[in-house]
Amino acid sequence: MRRREFISLLGGGAVAWPLAARAQQPVMPVIGFLSGRSSAEAAYAVAAFHRGLKALGYVEGDNVAIEQRWADGEYERLPALAADLVRRRVAVITATGGHVSGLAAKAATSTVPIVFNAGEDPVALGLVTSINRPGGNATGVYVFLLEMDANRLELLRELVPNPALIVVLRNPRLKAASKEIAEAARAVGQRIELIEAGDEGEIHSAFKRIAQLQPQAMMTSADPFFNARREQLVTLANHYAIPAIYELREFAAVGGLMSYGTSLTEAYQQIGIYTGRILKGEKPAELPVVQSSKFELVINLKTAKALRLEIPPTLLARADEVIE
Repeated sequence: MRRREFISLLGGGAVAWPLAARAQQPVMPVIGFLSGRSSAEAAYAVAAFHRGLKALGYVEGDNVAIEQRWADGEYERLPALAADLVRRRVAVITATGGHVSGLAAKAATSTVPIVFNAGEDPVALGLVTSINRPGGNATGVYVFLLEMDANRLELLRELVPNPALIVVLRNPRLKAASKEIAEAARAVGQRIELIEAGDEGEIHSAFKRIAQLQPQAMMTSADPFFNARREQLVTLANHYAIPAIYELREFAAVGGLMSYGTSLTEAYQQIGIYTGRILKGEKPAELPVVQSSKFELVINLKTAKALRLEIPPTLLARADEVIE
């Protein structure tokens, strides 16, 4: 072989080898992260999701990419956001921030795997056909948030005995929440007043209306929109000196009087774990829907003192956490 031909052969190989190596590298999978919440307030939940992914060996930027889509409490935007993720051919969609995200993802695709979190029965919602064997392309976590509204009403009546009026703040975009509360109120003969608020401006107007009604207590119906605005809700309830109960510990942590519900951080971590398992090849149809089993009663004594409210000893004894 002539020297010039040998050098040309080496030169061609130098180009071909890196190209071949690049061709053999696996394509990084992309997760579509869909949420009805806003990114800023949900940072703690996203961190839990990443912990779940990491438990299965996935780290964003190293071996997986994540496309995030946030509706910021405007649930009507979710169908378009879900459709966009499907067009981008993501490997799996994590539909978080309430069952509305799961329903939007389910309507957008029957083939892309979906991992959801739902505050009410996912079978009744049509997300899955069975808790143990979901079928179809979706599975996830059932956090019982809406079903616990009746329990929160009972706890509020224990905190404030024989209240003449309890106000319930609900989001008109998620009216299903009022049914459980209304039935629970009728069962104990409790008078309630439903007040609606669907954006930040309406929240302020709603509290002015609540102040005029002069209720003995209030509760917020479980809703991702309210969770995203927990500091605003807690500040207004405390400003008007209204004893209130909320659905998540995060409310009590920012000054809310009392909360009762499941742990969202645990739910998001499980969503991360299921997402990782699906990326490894498991089918959502064969992954049972995880049902939250840990319920937390949290009481903020500092807020109770500011409201000049005496917490019954029996209630304090049952609290899982007392913030002082």
